Amino acid sequence: MEVKRSRELFEEAKKYIPGGVNSPVRAFKSVGDVPRFIERAKGSHIWDVDGNEYVDYVCSWGPMILGHAHPKVVEAIKEQAEKGTSYGAPTELEVELAKMIVELVPSVEKVRMVNSGTEATMSAIRLARGYTGRNKVIKFEGGYHGHVDSLLVKAGSGLTTFGVPTSPGIPEDFAKHTITVPFNDIDALKRVLDEVGNDVAAVIMEPVMANAGLILPEPGFLEKVREITQEKGVVLIFDEVITGFRLSLGGAQEYFGITPDLSCFGKIIGGGLPVGAFGGKREIMDYLAPEGPVYQAGTLSGNPLAMAAGIATLKELQKEGVYEELRRKTEKLSEGLKEAAKSAGVYDKVSFKSIESISIVYFTPKDVKNYQDALTSNTEAYAVFFRRMLREGIYLAPSQFEVAFMSTAHTQEDIEKTVKAAEVAFKEAGELL
Repeated sequence: MEVKRSRELFEEAKKYIPGGVNSPVRAFKSVGDVPRFIERAKGSHIWDVDGNEYVDYVCSWGPMILGHAHPKVVEAIKEQAEKGTSYGAPTELEVELAKMIVELVPSVEKVRMVNSGTEATMSAIRLARGYTGRNKVIKFEGGYHGHVDSLLVKAGSGLTTFGVPTSPGIPEDFAKHTITVPFNDIDALKRVLDEVGNDVAAVIMEPVMANAGLILPEPGFLEKVREITQEKGVVLIFDEVITGFRLSLGGAQEYFGITPDLSCFGKIIGGGLPVGAFGGKREIMDYLAPEGPVYQAGTLSGNPLAMAAGIATLKELQKEGVYEELRRKTEKLSEGLKEAAKSAGVYDKVSFKSIESISIVYFTPKDVKNYQDALTSNTEAYAVFFRRMLREGIYLAPSQFEVAFMSTAHTQEDIEKTVKAAEVAFKEAGELL
């Protein structure tokens, strides 16, 4: 596979952009390859600058649930672009999208538009602190909520300890207000809340963890988190940047039947354009300026291009049978990959997880239930698997700890090609397992 132009562009990019990329995982460092510079995309396929074509399961890290360049979304963006790209003033479009979110997501009574998932989680945390008058936040180990200073923390030496920064540039004073506990460990959460619950403003969590691979909540876990936080007067924040409008129209909260106090969104609600949002109970959201004392603002918030793309996307998702189709395709892919692993003799050395249109292959035999389980994955074997799949024309996430996304544009032919490629890739990776 020729990657001459991508290689040249990467070297040039490194002269002007730190690491040559604008988001670290794109550098392909963990998989030992050259990042592909993408020229165009359509449906379930992308093409790089060297003319190589790939079946795309990254889907821009989740937003392209309808596939790339969906005609309705493109039409909406073009129509709006001709009217102007930004006003810095209210528009009817942001009202329409806000109304759609409120009508579709069970817990959301009011919503504020922002520009990224990071901005959404950052703002939700500030709002929770302002609303409760408390300082501390609890997150789950391995959960990623954007590059917010107080949330880029890892667990300390004990089971339930105050966090320590995972990145230089974050003062310890910020991180000390964040407590990290293991996912699916309700006893750990109880212990923390019993100890410092009177100063805990919020528990923030991905209801399904999708940035440490794919970690599903065990039966009853989310229900118990909701029960405990209510008892302690703690704001429960669901980070639905990935799960929102992907597990169902109402997100993970509708899927699991849990009602958080605040929710954060991104990705799908912008139809592929930069966007974020956070929303929840009216009484909490009304603490935001100009209604209340908690300040939050953004020049490009509610950008009309993003609003138009988001509205077009959500309209398509409301059509009958969309989620059933996505689930069916994902199940077909997962079953095919399992058969490929059996054929390659590695089935007992890997594990599979999927939920609705999200899936992953972990290169560990463990049943992954938390972040520590995920870390047992053989990342070298995944790198071999990834590189072979890429050569076979299958574009997966360049990290063992990122998931694969299905879109409505993926075809049976795409899935068959993926499974066939996986038979070869599993055999190559199997030498390291």
